[in-house]
Amino acid sequence: MLKYIIKRVLIFIPTLLVISFIMFILGVNAPGDPVETILIKQQGESGQSVKSIADEAAYNSVRHKLGLDLPLFYFSITNATACDTLYRIPKSNVRNNLTHIAFIYGNWPNVARYYAALKQFETALNKIKADSLNAEDIISAKRNVSGLYSEYDQSKMSIIFSKLGSVLNKPHSALLSLAPQLSELVGAEKYIIAHQSPYQKYIPVIYWYGFRSQYHHWLVDFLRGDFGFSYQDMRPVSSIIGDAMKWTMGISFISILLAYFIAIPLGVKAAVNKGSNKEKLTTSGLFMLYSLPNFWIATILIIFFCGGDWFSWFPAPGAAPIPSDSSFLYHITQGIYRLILPVLCWTYTSLAFISRQMRGGMLNTLGQDYIRTARAKGLPENKVVWKHALGNSLLPIITLFANVFPLLLSGSVVIEQIFSIPGMGQVSYNALVANDYPVVFANTMFAALLTLFGTLVADILYAIADPRISYSKSEIV
Repeated sequence: MLKYIIKRVLIFIPTLLVISFIMFILGVNAPGDPVETILIKQQGESGQSVKSIADEAAYNSVRHKLGLDLPLFYFSITNATACDTLYRIPKSNVRNNLTHIAFIYGNWPNVARYYAALKQFETALNKIKADSLNAEDIISAKRNVSGLYSEYDQSKMSIIFSKLGSVLNKPHSALLSLAPQLSELVGAEKYIIAHQSPYQKYIPVIYWYGFRSQYHHWLVDFLRGDFGFSYQDMRPVSSIIGDAMKWTMGISFISILLAYFIAIPLGVKAAVNKGSNKEKLTTSGLFMLYSLPNFWIATILIIFFCGGDWFSWFPAPGAAPIPSDSSFLYHITQGIYRLILPVLCWTYTSLAFISRQMRGGMLNTLGQDYIRTARAKGLPENKVVWKHALGNSLLPIITLFANVFPLLLSGSVVIEQIFSIPGMGQVSYNALVANDYPVVFANTMFAALLTLFGTLVADILYAIADPRISYSKSEIV
């Protein structure tokens, strides 16, 4: 058994690496710019664009804090038209556009010269102070410059250059001083076309970056418990998950214990008393419970027992928090009191499902030959059921138990939303709505880890429940 456990744990390592790589790739290709999202959150929804409310230094500072100013992976396999330091360019749309230009014309140094000329023109444009006479021209020029950062088609670029020339050449224009920079920019674009070498796109190239890459830092930080920063408020993701996990794990743990300790005896009794009125009543009741949606039951419980027109037995969702200066015992009792209804809604569907699975497993086991032999020997019925039949009947329940561990983390989005519980379900939902990918991917990695751990625990429980199951090669017939 020990060798099997060690082997499974060793298999976990490449599995988690593959999952982490997939999560990382999804994060890199997720829509939106996380830096702009954070800057907008910091500055507030003023209706202005990020370019007007945050300068390049602020953008680069946040980008560096998020580790986005590093190459993506340990190495990259590309062609000779690509640049090995392209990751240093902050904006992803600019990087993609320059890569496209280089791929078409096949000469990155000339593309880099064009990009430098464009940055120089933009810097000079930003230094010109706007007034009532030139404000409209400056806005038009900035709009055209922004278009050049995302345009690679030669004919469309020529149109933009023509528009910029028209703005600069207006009589008494304050932008006339930018004519030399514009001439250099146009010349750099023409130089790319005149000295193109498209054959370079067919030459394979490998760039090695080593451990100084986004993926390596992300993976190492995750193993150290550093899951990055939330895009919503720049809080550490570990702090967000830690605050929410204590609620979800507490409720889930209590719910799972109640479900299994009640459902297993119910399922056994239902199988033993098959066909009796008591069994029919129990089975029908459990089937009805399983059929009722938990959000509907939660709403009914709140209406009837949380201070509506009926009873005020429990605090309403969103009630005032427990005073921090109260005693420890008061904290515990009030916490249990407020969690009664959520635990009830969390438990009853699992209770119904597990008991029905237990009943089916027990009915199948009670029909086996060795059970008939045990009864023929004159063993008491309780010993036949609880000692000989229970072990094999638990195998389907153990399979279900393997899925319990991810639930300890994921929680229930519906129940937590209805009862205003700041648990993992609510955190995950809010993160998905806000495109807060660090929180989403950290939750996914934890769920994957707990799923692997759950399968290992299930395998161990199989061997404990049924002695015929062995993972030792010497015992395999």
